[in-house]
Amino acid sequence: MTGLGARCSACGADRVPDAAFCEACGMDFATSSPPPEGAITEVLPRQTHAPAVTAAAGEESPLDVGWTGPVIGGVAVEVDHPDEPTCTACGEGSYVDGYCDQCGAKQPDPRSHFTEEPAPWVAGVCDIGKRHTRNEDAMALLASAEQLGTATIVVCDGVSNTTDSHIASLAAARAARDTLSGAIPRGMGTREALVAAISQRLGEAVSSARGAVVAATPAGDAPTPPSCTFVAAVIDGTLAVVGNVGDSRGYWLPDAPTSTPVQLSHDDSFAAEQIREGVPRKEAETGPQAHAITRWLGVDSPDDLTPHTMAVDLTEPGWLLVCTDGLWNYCSEPTELRDLVTRTTASLGEHGRTPLAVATALTDFANASGGIDNITVALARVGSLTADSLPVSDPAQAEAPAPAPAQAEASVPAQAEAPVPAALSPAPPPASPDQPVNS
Repeated sequence: MTGLGARCSACGADRVPDAAFCEACGMDFATSSPPPEGAITEVLPRQTHAPAVTAAAGEESPLDVGWTGPVIGGVAVEVDHPDEPTCTACGEGSYVDGYCDQCGAKQPDPRSHFTEEPAPWVAGVCDIGKRHTRNEDAMALLASAEQLGTATIVVCDGVSNTTDSHIASLAAARAARDTLSGAIPRGMGTREALVAAISQRLGEAVSSARGAVVAATPAGDAPTPPSCTFVAAVIDGTLAVVGNVGDSRGYWLPDAPTSTPVQLSHDDSFAAEQIREGVPRKEAETGPQAHAITRWLGVDSPDDLTPHTMAVDLTEPGWLLVCTDGLWNYCSEPTELRDLVTRTTASLGEHGRTPLAVATALTDFANASGGIDNITVALARVGSLTADSLPVSDPAQAEAPAPAPAQAEASVPAQAEAPVPAALSPAPPPASPDQPVNS
């Protein structure tokens, strides 16, 4: 169809080529008539997702593209949801072929907002944000029932200027989680040996994740093949090791204002190169091409995908946070982020300070701050899950300098400190497939 423009005239959402109805508000393009009163007229920052349906291991998931229902014995079965809500837009209609039969609103996509909580001390939220028309973030979590037993947190952010990055990110997150789920060899039993073993496993997880992205890449020479970033945290007792490729991040945020919060990841981005050259963090992270990344997972990835790694001892109460730039866009510096988390936990009440509650609140914070990108926030709690051990931080203390953390150690590939290539000079060139923009 032609003549109606590239966006819906009712809600402004991008139009899918040859679509008869607007994917966001249900407008009938054939008649150019706006949707009935009560229909969704904008892309919502938080869509109420459909009732969760859990498929058995190895079967399709509601988050998979083209999912049609659980499969039992190789046969798709119809699932009865006696408590399935009516249309979330008008409250009256039912969804038929993905749209409300009364107001025409699109049925919420379960990928737009989903949560995972493998154990009470580990949970995450993945949300579409306010500006994007689909969620290109993904996460995959595992955790033992006992706190500080073992846990795996994987977060991937699809690069938005590449094709089908939402498929790439989900495939990568799941492949990495599966690789990291196996037992870690203990070696000589020392801390150093365990850190080395986990770091090696993180490298294997990056390879698995990239392989999953390559497998999901359509045949042919796509000008912008799917790609994504990668960050994962592996917890083994009181030891955590974080590895990353790209600009998704991990942080250790101890509760005590006298302890030092630390970023546990190392951005592969133009902004990070500027910071290393002395540009202030806030200026670098908000400047032109700040989100242009220098390493990513995909068929056109750079040759060296050895993850940056950092180990930290979880020996005091605090939060291990793994997130995409949808959150750290609005609060990046570790001390400020710790203060935000502390204020957030203080506002949740006596029984609302679980990882899932805090992750939800931080997602809401990012949406309230603008929600310009998809948002993923995953947390592991060290210490009590209730209010008794969570102090309210003193803003004055939060701004005071603190000694460098003795418990954290970094392992960064040697080339990360190499001179900035010409393509990453202070006058950055326009983004290209060789320098994806993760936004």
